[in-house]
Amino acid sequence: MTRDLKKATLVEFLEYKTLYYDKIDFTIVESSWQILSKKIKLPYIIHIVGTNGKGSTGRFLSHYLNKTNHKVLHYSSPHIVKFNERIWINGSDVSDETLEDAHRFLQEIYPIELLQKLTYFEYTTLLAIYLSKDCEYLVLEAGLGGEFDATNVVPSDLSLITTIDLDHQSFLGNTVEAIAQTKMRSVDKKMLVGFQLHESVKDSAYEVKRQLKDERNLDIEIQIVEEFEKYELNKKFASYLKRNLHLVIACLDELKLSVDLSIFDDVDLFGRCQKIADNITIDVGHNPLAAKVLLKEFENKKITLIYNSYADKDYEEVLKILKPIINKIIIIDINDNRMVDKNNLLKIIKELNIINEPVINIDENEEYLVFGSFLVVEKFLALIGFNEK
Repeated sequence: MTRDLKKATLVEFLEYKTLYYDKIDFTIVESSWQILSKKIKLPYIIHIVGTNGKGSTGRFLSHYLNKTNHKVLHYSSPHIVKFNERIWINGSDVSDETLEDAHRFLQEIYPIELLQKLTYFEYTTLLAIYLSKDCEYLVLEAGLGGEFDATNVVPSDLSLITTIDLDHQSFLGNTVEAIAQTKMRSVDKKMLVGFQLHESVKDSAYEVKRQLKDERNLDIEIQIVEEFEKYELNKKFASYLKRNLHLVIACLDELKLSVDLSIFDDVDLFGRCQKIADNITIDVGHNPLAAKVLLKEFENKKITLIYNSYADKDYEEVLKILKPIINKIIIIDINDNRMVDKNNLLKIIKELNIINEPVINIDENEEYLVFGSFLVVEKFLALIGFNEK
């Protein structure tokens, strides 16, 4: 290895790290946590797992805790513009200086063998855990999975289960039930199960309870959230986010905290069905489940879809779902080997009889939806010179 990881800055270090692994080896991050656990005291940990809605649920909750004078760190992924978005502490993205200090600390306590083996996500999860040492709450958003996700390396006090559907089948399982069980096996004490499209997800919760009792003598609690119309959100938010709000309120009840709905009014949900202009909405969703909620959000409208997709996503199904609201589509070019072959997309667009435009040329008289992944939104924002701050 040509680079000395013990001296690299965080930016240099993460450039070296592997983003994804072909096979999960949980022992590496476990060993790393055992070293870190001797140096810090954990706050109350709320673990968020599911297919869609994790980011907005975590931010609603973290914002509320911060606004009610609780110290909180919210860890989410991936980021849209800058890495710092992944670690939100007491109302703001973490500073470069704080990140660098935490990185130096981990460099000092970890042997070079672990620094070499830890993946990008595992290492940044450990950064977030370390930075939560002075907080009351750590809101941890799982990455791909649940049971063997890096975020599950620390014991959770409460688990929030957002909507579960088919996604990442190669890692998680080929059925909704299998995926639900993989995610829910991360629960350590109690799970609150939020809005679900599939009744079988609730059944899976009780199956996991039985499994954990048999395998680990762990008697977890389950609470199914049933009411999703009781509370209203500020109308600036997409209507589907109300489902996530109800899961957050169930969490606040579990924490024995009073609820003031007005506190949610100024939550910043970057990239979650967010209007960045009167006629431009960005959404970092990427799967059929996300497409279904956007179809509902834009019903009775026609939009120009600015789109691309990872090759492992069901992009054909996404486009079939969105077809009723699509006036025309523009494929945004992204230089990443994980993206689908453009010719495959063009073939499906032609089969669906959707008008394809080759160039992005924003017309103030048209409605635009930028959708397909974090990378799609990131590239579009760079093209138009958008600055969130």
